[in-house]
Amino acid sequence: MGALLIAAYFCIFIENSSLTVMKKIFNATYRKDYLEGYAAGLNPFLSLKTKMNKATVAGFKSGRMDYEDRNGRVSNGIPKRIVTEKVLEDFLVAGMFGFDIDIEGYTTFQINTISKWYQSGTEKYDPNQFANLSSLLNDQKIAMPI
Repeated sequence: MGALLIAAYFCIFIENSSLTVMKKIFNATYRKDYLEGYAAGLNPFLSLKTKMNKATVAGFKSGRMDYEDRNGRVSNGIPKRIVTEKVLEDFLVAGMFGFDIDIEGYTTFQINTISKWYQSGTEKYDPNQFANLSSLLNDQKIAMPI
């Protein structure tokens, strides 16, 4: 019975915390500070500073979590090549068109992340799209990497 009450309290706490953050994000000042913190969190060379407000700290933690989801923990070292959302989207598109990819310089952790995005693209592969793209690029005299 006690565990059930703790679980119920925890769920209510999480729900209330989420609502509080949602309300704050609509505040222009909070949003600006949050986004600045988020950008700082995406930079593996920066660390959390002691004189940051709550919004900046929340943004930093969110940005760092996104960085580490793509590149591995900062405490394990900073890789030579950084995987960003754009890089992952490029691998997704490469998979969609059946392009070969170059994974040299990426860590094992990053390759695992990249392979999921590439695989997702290959599942969406349509030979007709590839033929249309190839034809368009040939018309423009643009060499296509195959």
